[in-house]
Amino acid sequence: MAGMDDLFGMNVFNDSVMRQRLPKETYRALHKTIDDGRRLDPQVASVVANAMKDWALERGATHYTHWFQPLNSVTAEKHDAFISPVPGGKVIQEFSGKELVRGEADASSLPSGGLRSTFEARGYTTWDPTSYAFIKDHVLCIPTAYCSYSGEALDLKTPLLRSMEALNRQAVRILHLFGRMDATRVTPTVGPEQEYFLVDKDLFDRRSDLLFAGRTLFGSKPPKGQELGDHFFGTIQTRVQAFMADLNEELWKLGVLAKTEHNETAPAQHEMAPIYSIVNVACDHNQLTMEMMKKVARRHNLVCLLAEKPFEGVNGSGKHNNWSMFTNTGYNLLEPGDSPHESAQFLLFLTAVIKAVDDYQDLLRASVASAGNDHRLGGCEAPPAVISIFLGDELTEILDALESGSDYSGREKLEMTIGVHMLPKFPKDTTDRNRTSPFAFTGNKFEFRSLGSSASISDANVVLNTIVAESLRAFADELEQAADFRTALHDLIVRTIREHKRIIFNGNNYSDEWRAEAAARGLLCLDSTVDALPCYTDEKNIRLFETHKVFSSAELRSRRDIGLDSYAKIINIEAETMIMMARRQILPAVLRYAGRLSSSLCSIRNAGSTLACGQDILDELCRETERLSESVGALESGIQFKPDSAEPAVFARYMHDRILPAMAAVRAAADSLERITDKTYWPFPTYDDLLFSVQ
Repeated sequence: MAGMDDLFGMNVFNDSVMRQRLPKETYRALHKTIDDGRRLDPQVASVVANAMKDWALERGATHYTHWFQPLNSVTAEKHDAFISPVPGGKVIQEFSGKELVRGEADASSLPSGGLRSTFEARGYTTWDPTSYAFIKDHVLCIPTAYCSYSGEALDLKTPLLRSMEALNRQAVRILHLFGRMDATRVTPTVGPEQEYFLVDKDLFDRRSDLLFAGRTLFGSKPPKGQELGDHFFGTIQTRVQAFMADLNEELWKLGVLAKTEHNETAPAQHEMAPIYSIVNVACDHNQLTMEMMKKVARRHNLVCLLAEKPFEGVNGSGKHNNWSMFTNTGYNLLEPGDSPHESAQFLLFLTAVIKAVDDYQDLLRASVASAGNDHRLGGCEAPPAVISIFLGDELTEILDALESGSDYSGREKLEMTIGVHMLPKFPKDTTDRNRTSPFAFTGNKFEFRSLGSSASISDANVVLNTIVAESLRAFADELEQAADFRTALHDLIVRTIREHKRIIFNGNNYSDEWRAEAAARGLLCLDSTVDALPCYTDEKNIRLFETHKVFSSAELRSRRDIGLDSYAKIINIEAETMIMMARRQILPAVLRYAGRLSSSLCSIRNAGSTLACGQDILDELCRETERLSESVGALESGIQFKPDSAEPAVFARYMHDRILPAMAAVRAAADSLERITDKTYWPFPTYDDLLFSVQ
């Protein structure tokens, strides 16, 4: 492997490449666009495009693409060659500024949630210069936003960029009130940890549920699972280590800051954690990470499973979204300060997040809602569906002292008045971590743990950026009118703590007692996607997003309907797959085994002997086979008579209320049969095979 200095970012048109290849004036002008959000000059775009083309050709690229993220949570690309015809039947290789800045894509075939009709096809992709272009498979990939002919956002990047700008505007207002005039830009940063499973490809190919649904729809729990805790942080198997080394090299070439790798809790489960990046770059990099995980796994005859719950009875997979805010001067706004001024500023930004999470619990839950994640959330392995904040004992005690006006009696006795005495020195590890909390403060950032492993991180961060921007807007409006800033600041922080402390919970989020207490506090419990997604179009949420120019009401409705439609279709695919596997594989296999067992028992009787246990097994096989057949029939009937409605909410609700319970009945009967059927007859690999085969 090449040295890290040569390897890292070798396929990225990054800042060092631009500094080397662009004229100084062009480089400075481009940075005004990247750093300050200024409009890009077309002449600058032309110079950048030519330099980008030359660099890409030198590295073996033959095509370019506007790489974008439509509303189906994957990436999309259309490749065009660097060729233009010239007289004499020849071609030249060229790439214009216009081709760099804007492309055209079909806006009717990809999900639009009703924003575009089938006959309205024109859509546009627009270069995002804040995310570096890169080469993948001999194609220059240009990160872009994607919108319709009429201007609606049809992707995940556009609202993310809008939300970043909303947060920047309001955070800078606050910083200027504190006299931080050097802070001209605030940017949210994220480090998304990625969990995944690896299974043998030969076994994967023999399971239709993994092929069509990405998760197992049948499977009896193996004798050994994760109960010994011997897989977590355990020695990494040779085959897995080879995959991880290969993955790291591919990601480093693309400038992805992959840093940490380890075995996770469940057998065959692993995790990769990157260093934090600016949120839109982190989102792009996470999409690349998921793509590369799948691609690299196949080189090793493995399959990477990104489904949130690929195996029943063992831990599922998520993403831990480590979110913070940085100024252009390099200051982390969620880092507790050493001076009274910094302490007061930290407390204001902290309480802004607390207020945001309490006011918009519904949006945070909706931002992580999906058919796959519903199987994971609340499963005593991941955060519950109830949103709450973990602050740790010491920080909670500080806020309690502020609210009550009493002295803080922690490590040093302080009169808790904002701006008069400093906040006690608050090292990152003065309190334990809480892995059950959906939204935990971890020293200088918040870890939003509820994201699903297969999802884009965009939705969650759009919501997080926007709701914090709204808190900061309300704070700035009040403080800018204050006659006495220090007194107004103190009163605002104390009032915010008092009004929103119900969202703070430092205990066990898995306990039944917390669920009851959360209800008593008035916190929301949105258990399923069909409960959560409609919240996007509640009046208060439409008002929020329109105020900050992140979403229009039409864009919100489209995202709600796309999510509900996707939910219903995923369940429908899974139900159809269950029926197919049960009819074509499980029932024939069990009947063959029952026939063989019956024949063996007849032979024993003809020999003048009896075998009571054999008859008991045969009787149980017959009962469970009948149960499976009946439950499959009920599921088929449910699918056949699903509602004839164009309304996504109606279809999704039906699939949740009627089809999911029918699927559970099919699975229960099939898993019971697996436990009593000779393994040589069982028609596809079991959990024993899948979870323990990769060595």
